[in-house]
Amino acid sequence: MTTRRPTFRIMKNGYDRFAVDDVMEQYAAQVAFLQRKLELYQEQMVETTEKLEELQTRYNEIERAVDVRKDAADSITRLSLQEANDVMARAQNNADEIVKEALSVARSILLDLSQLYTEAGEVKSDLSQQLTDLQKSLDNFKLPKLPDMDWLEESDKELH
Repeated sequence: MTTRRPTFRIMKNGYDRFAVDDVMEQYAAQVAFLQRKLELYQEQMVETTEKLEELQTRYNEIERAVDVRKDAADSITRLSLQEANDVMARAQNNADEIVKEALSVARSILLDLSQLYTEAGEVKSDLSQQLTDLQKSLDNFKLPKLPDMDWLEESDKELH
């Protein structure tokens, strides 16, 4: 922001006091206006930062939950496969009906696991996209330009 220095009429004991007072009031009003704008921008930045931290915390919680579910799914898969192998070994010694039932249970468990993996991937992808969008919003946030200050000079010239 560049502005020209105001000029004042020289009076008997210095500058024209009223002209100086007018310019000082204008500068004081401009400083107050700019300070309020700065405060508003700082408030917006704090709010945006809080939202980002909240989303980051939420993302971390969901990521931990996804990891727990993956571990549980892995354990369930191992246990399910062990159980399926045991059932199949016993089923080979029994009738065809028992074999059909064991395969049905294994299929159901694998479908559930597949659905869990799919849902976990979707949640992670959605959160990643939300964080990317929020980061883009923060990157695109620009402060507005200050108004042209030439009008102050013009009004100052008109006063003289």
